[in-house]
Amino acid sequence: MSLLSEFPEIRSQSLMNKMMQTSIDETALRGDLKRDEPMSHHTSWKTGGNADFYYSPADIEDLAMFIAMLPKSLPIFWVGNGSNLLVRDAGVSGAVVSIAGVLDSFEILGDNKLKLGAGLACAKAARNAAKQGLSGIEFLAGIPGTIGGALAMNAGAYGGDTWQCVEQVEIMNRSGDVRTLQREQFEVAYRSVSIAKDEWFISATVKLEKKDSEKIREQIRTMLSERADAQPLGQLSCGSVFRNPEGDYAARLIEACGLKGHAIGGACVSDKHANFIINTGSATSTDIEQLIEHVRHRVAEKFTIELIPEVRMIGDQVDEVSH
Repeated sequence: MSLLSEFPEIRSQSLMNKMMQTSIDETALRGDLKRDEPMSHHTSWKTGGNADFYYSPADIEDLAMFIAMLPKSLPIFWVGNGSNLLVRDAGVSGAVVSIAGVLDSFEILGDNKLKLGAGLACAKAARNAAKQGLSGIEFLAGIPGTIGGALAMNAGAYGGDTWQCVEQVEIMNRSGDVRTLQREQFEVAYRSVSIAKDEWFISATVKLEKKDSEKIREQIRTMLSERADAQPLGQLSCGSVFRNPEGDYAARLIEACGLKGHAIGGACVSDKHANFIINTGSATSTDIEQLIEHVRHRVAEKFTIELIPEVRMIGDQVDEVSH
């Protein structure tokens, strides 16, 4: 049991102190500000402790105002759909900003270009592009996150990745200022992108290829059918937990270690796809993180390959006390 869970007054006092030190003029804000918000309500694993502050902005201007209000010492975490996120059980010391469904614009620019808001669901972006007969982001149809998350980790599937068609992006900094950067100003690699600390993606302009709309839709349907056959959809997971090592597949390595079905607490390696960890209903974030580390250890022991998690982990470690 953690100190924070055994003595909830410790967290309450800590939160009160932060609230007193954090000057937020709520009368100027138009979004929804929550305090001590359970992050289990906002992640696909349905686990995680509380965030000191949780803000859903009304629009980009409101978001910029909120960000600028926060003291520079207060950590800020941006989240989309919470589909690639593990929030630790002791919660998040700082402010969580949710842009899903807010910065969700889909703008047709002409010359086969689209401007996609960072809060736009990846699947919706792929479907809307198909309607316009624009090809190049079909793979996004099978990614459960938002464009912002896809940009931040260079998400990909079926041989495609997010940054392959990006021309430029807009980012916001801690002062709430927005600027435009070109694709070549970023170092892009497999499942990673260089972006400065305390800067976040607001939108991306992508250059696509004109194709027959129905053929694009058919390609998407095929991808989604293959995904449904191979992945444990409908269960509580974050999607793929680990990056594929060069020349191999994380799922193959995990399965070869005999770890399908292996469980710690309520967290279990999927029987259907070994690179998925399922919350069977009673898992804590600690269960999941311990299972991730167990899988990494077993794979490293058997194959001398270090699996790198794709999932983003945020929040405070749980301090254990002896009894």
